[in-house]
Amino acid sequence: MVVLATKCYVEGGARDRALDGMNSLVGNDVGELAVDWTVGVRDDGFVQVDVTGEDATVARNVLAETWGEVVAHDGGLIAGETYVGTLESWDADGFVLDAGEDVRVPADELGLGVGSPEQVVERFGLVQHLPMRFVYGGGPGDPDADPNRLADAERDRLYDWQRGPGRLNVNSATRGEVRATVNRAGHAQDIVTVERLGLLEQSVVCAEGTDPPGLLAAIGSYLPAEMRCVV
Repeated sequence: MVVLATKCYVEGGARDRALDGMNSLVGNDVGELAVDWTVGVRDDGFVQVDVTGEDATVARNVLAETWGEVVAHDGGLIAGETYVGTLESWDADGFVLDAGEDVRVPADELGLGVGSPEQVVERFGLVQHLPMRFVYGGGPGDPDADPNRLADAERDRLYDWQRGPGRLNVNSATRGEVRATVNRAGHAQDIVTVERLGLLEQSVVCAEGTDPPGLLAAIGSYLPAEMRCVV
């Protein structure tokens, strides 16, 4: 069994479609290995994949590498190691990531330039439940613990977003749903691709000359989801 660092937090038919899509994605990742798998959702929303078969260990490693793995309830987090957590909330003091346990990243350890955490969220187009990599500093009871911080690779990824032609980040929708919405709104020619960030978190990469806020305004009425532009 492997718990992936991505969540399924929608209900009803949307949940069924998301899990069907997740099953297909797992098949893409490990379908050529000698394994069987079952996709489910834990009570905390994280996607869990039960894997059996001759290549089960390899398959679990592939899935953990592709999606990130939640390990907090499987021996705990280790100081100095890099993990993936989902962005659950932010306030004046920093970000709270869910890595199977709440991990607070202080504002001065974000490493994403000047401004409050709320301003960082707006500037980089961050949406709730976005998977993000962080370095664990140590337990709150450890007097020698370092503060938790965003991983260098995570900071580099977000700065790369700003250097590109523009992005519109979305949560609460599958990649297929976002693609269909862009097409339905008549803006297929205005994007390069829809990049998958998590199961229900996507990033619309704009074509050169496309204004991300204008794209948001154009497709917003078609897609009831949280959306933010990278500015």
